[in-house]
Amino acid sequence: MNRARAGVDAELRTQTVRAFQSPSPARRVWLRFRQQRLGYWSLIVFVVAFAASLAAPLWSNDKPLVVRYDGHTYFPLLKAYPETTFGGDFPTPADYLDPYIRHRFDTPGNFAIYPPNPYYYDTLNYFSKAPNPAPPSRQNWLGTDASGRDLFARLVYGFRVSVEFALVLTLIGTVLGVLAGAVQGFFGGKIDIVGQRLIEIWGAMPELYLLIIFASIFEPGFILLIVLLSLFGWMGLTAYVRAEFLRNRNQDYVLAARAMGLSNWQIIWRHVLPNSLTPVITFLPFRMSGAILALTSLDFLGLGVPPPTPSLGELLAQGKANLDAWWISMSTFGVLVVTLLLLTFMGDALRNALDTRIADAMRAGGNQ
Repeated sequence: MNRARAGVDAELRTQTVRAFQSPSPARRVWLRFRQQRLGYWSLIVFVVAFAASLAAPLWSNDKPLVVRYDGHTYFPLLKAYPETTFGGDFPTPADYLDPYIRHRFDTPGNFAIYPPNPYYYDTLNYFSKAPNPAPPSRQNWLGTDASGRDLFARLVYGFRVSVEFALVLTLIGTVLGVLAGAVQGFFGGKIDIVGQRLIEIWGAMPELYLLIIFASIFEPGFILLIVLLSLFGWMGLTAYVRAEFLRNRNQDYVLAARAMGLSNWQIIWRHVLPNSLTPVITFLPFRMSGAILALTSLDFLGLGVPPPTPSLGELLAQGKANLDAWWISMSTFGVLVVTLLLLTFMGDALRNALDTRIADAMRAGGNQ
């Protein structure tokens, strides 16, 4: 009895300590972010949409997930099979939208499980009865573009390409911007002056003209756009990081770290940088929005990713060239606007969660 009672008392003491234990700074920021309902649910929707686009080959593809034919099981997503495998006449890769192939799968003992949307982003349905661009129908939920490709599939994969491009560009720009701003702000003096002048000179370079020149010399592609835009995308963040380092480098904890014998880079990495990350974190959603808009604009002008890579900007250009095909412009514009709104709401909520003045005001309002 005494041992059981002692165990219960120990558990109660543990729960009491946990109840009064102060949460970590990161958890406090997360709790404040969750209080921003619009931003929090925008994050949930954005993550779910991006995860669904990453898994798009499983639910938007022109190849069946599983095929059972003549007692054998095939997985077309993993391996390409010739038409002769399923009773065709040619050794070319099977067209699973061909009515003849589908009829072979419908015979007794055979079956094929198709994705809900049986089109890939570059699928051309040669057996469609409607002229292109075709309006929304049961076969093409959002219609087709000017080339006869399924618009819904191109929007899904175009959204994935845009977000992947924005993530890579944001990561590179953040690393370069933090590094340049930290060096200027922490060391100051001549290093700061020379760095500022070099950034001003580099920022005066005509970015669009350079993109046009390189697009005429090299074939535009994902990697080339990342490299070119990364050369200019870090300068905006540098100013914020520099200002934070200039403010924090004279704080007492930095002087104490110097007195303990820590090197400059140890002080930057362990002490100043963690206390200067507020503008960096707040900057990320807005930087992603800018990257998505940049890729969309370049694709609209024909300077972006090469065809048939799915692109929101290329679809907007098709909508401009086919004004009577309203479904192209409307659906593409809707995806772009919703994506940018989600990122904007996330950025606003993150800024409010990291701003201690707003957090104190919210706490004071809740106590009233």
